[in-house]
Amino acid sequence: MRSSAIARRYAKALILIGKEDSQAETYREELDTIVGLLNKEQMLEQAICNPLYIASSRRNVLLAVVDTMELSKVIKSFVLLLFDKGRINFLRDVSNYYNVLADELKGIVRADLTTATELTEEILGQIKDSLSKMTGKEVTLETKQDVSLIGGIVTKIGDLVLDGSIKTQLQNMRESLKRGESV
Repeated sequence: MRSSAIARRYAKALILIGKEDSQAETYREELDTIVGLLNKEQMLEQAICNPLYIASSRRNVLLAVVDTMELSKVIKSFVLLLFDKGRINFLRDVSNYYNVLADELKGIVRADLTTATELTEEILGQIKDSLSKMTGKEVTLETKQDVSLIGGIVTKIGDLVLDGSIKTQLQNMRESLKRGESV
């Protein structure tokens, strides 16, 4: 089974628990805290994830860390379950998927906006409003620049890609000319 499918399955299970006990946001924060610690302390991650070390010793290290972090009982159990099932190395992916699911639960959708040039706050606000109307959800924009677009914007919301870049329009025009179609 692919790692993304595994991570998605665990994230879905945790979000169901979060919905049931109304602690979805708390679990998100706690997962983010654990992942942040692993990102910061790579030796700790090695001590927990490296199969060259004895599993019981690695579990004891993880248990000690989790106990000192003042996490909820559910997240402690969840992290130990990931370890016991040999899935602790998927914790980052589980956290990423969980964040997406927690956003959906709150009615928030994330959109990636790529532009050729920097946009003003006013234009970004208009784009955000348009995307909110289109999706029926609150939109959080992640923006980045890519000068290779020449002009225009490319927006990605989940699997939906809205490509209004000059680069793509030129490529489409070139393909039409190659096929002998009138432009």
